[in-house]
Amino acid sequence: MKEIVDLPGLNAALAALKTPTSLLVRSSGQLFSCGIPPLDLETQEIIQGDLRTQARAVLEIMKQALEGAGSSMEKVVKVTIYVTDTAHFAPVNEIYQQYFRAPFPVRSFVAVAPWPLPFDVEIDCIAEA
Repeated sequence: MKEIVDLPGLNAALAALKTPTSLLVRSSGQLFSCGIPPLDLETQEIIQGDLRTQARAVLEIMKQALEGAGSSMEKVVKVTIYVTDTAHFAPVNEIYQQYFRAPFPVRSFVAVAPWPLPFDVEIDCIAEA
């Protein structure tokens, strides 16, 4: 059975984008996040800075969501990073390594067409609950 994790401030910021998704769902002892865009949690607006700024914003939201659900970044087992250009590999990795340490979660890095909103990175994860 799946349970949507109640994260009021975080869920409100995501809801402001008017996308039909939940930020974090708990099922079978695991937590599954949606693809998290770079959001300013206070203004509920997309952060349009450079890639390092965007990646940091995404990973901060992920960290807050996991901790709010009783988990942590150390319990992440799978990460998927979506970017609009493969040239973003190095700046995203630089920030990624500030949030994850060895042994690193398994990871996929995927280049996609741009989203209809103005951002260049989105990240999702699966973590132990």
